Amino acid sequence: MSDNKTSQELVDGLVSLLTVEQNDENSFTGQPQKDGVGRVFGGQVIAQALMAAQRSVPDDKIAHSLHAYFLRGGKEGPEIDYRIERDFDGRSFANRRVVASQAEEDGNLRPILNLTASFQTAEDGLEHQDCAMPDVAPPEDLKSDMELRRKYVDAQPNIPEAARKLMLRPRPIEMRTIDRLHWMNSEPKEPCAHTWFKTAAPLPDDPALHRAVIAYASDYTLLGTAALPHGLSWMRGELTGASLDHAVWFHRPARADDWLLYATDSPWSGSGRGFNRGRIFNRAGELVASVAQEGMMRRRRSKDQDKA
Repeated sequence: MSDNKTSQELVDGLVSLLTVEQNDENSFTGQPQKDGVGRVFGGQVIAQALMAAQRSVPDDKIAHSLHAYFLRGGKEGPEIDYRIERDFDGRSFANRRVVASQAEEDGNLRPILNLTASFQTAEDGLEHQDCAMPDVAPPEDLKSDMELRRKYVDAQPNIPEAARKLMLRPRPIEMRTIDRLHWMNSEPKEPCAHTWFKTAAPLPDDPALHRAVIAYASDYTLLGTAALPHGLSWMRGELTGASLDHAVWFHRPARADDWLLYATDSPWSGSGRGFNRGRIFNRAGELVASVAQEGMMRRRRSKDQDKA
């Protein structure tokens, strides 16, 4: 993305990115991120798959959960094909399976993600919430994520140019963190983090789009929580990793262009994997979504270790 784009242009670009094109009853196409480099952001594929699934159910049914498995890393540049299976349509609930694929050099489609989403007609029900929103500083009292990133890059004169560009690339999601994330921290610390997030400019009044943006943003900071107890970071080249699966439960409507608090923790890591959980609260302290993810997390081997 160009460095001189306004916040509204960045957010408009995100809306366009997540708006999938319908080819036939059960086939959709997701466009690539403009000027994207390397591997496709997992949150993008999840959000596009959710948007495709939402387009295949009646308007009165809304997504309440999704479960996704990352099969292969997607490549920036090629379009992504989303194929829908209509597994269930009931009076209250509906279920869709989505296979996201990209074309190989030989033209054959190769799956990169499987996603199952469940939809429900809105209804009243018994309500409780047994977790309070963490007592943290409000976003107005915190520095922006981009300000912290610039400070970090300026303090790392030997950072590779590719990593520098990735760190400083303008984003449509504004984030403000209360804690030191993995790339800020080289000392082992408790595996939990708290970050406020919202789009950098207003979104259209489309609840399905707001859910998709929340799903998109839920892939930020999550896997890195498992790295905190080890004082290691992908940004410093100390780890290799990739998301393996991702689940989101949408508990109540929320606007992704209002501040939301993302509280993440990692109760376990081992066997080359890290397990992470997330809770997303609105400013009123209401739990609006829950997230869980497991990812591959391995200490990067040095060239000397590879030769041993």
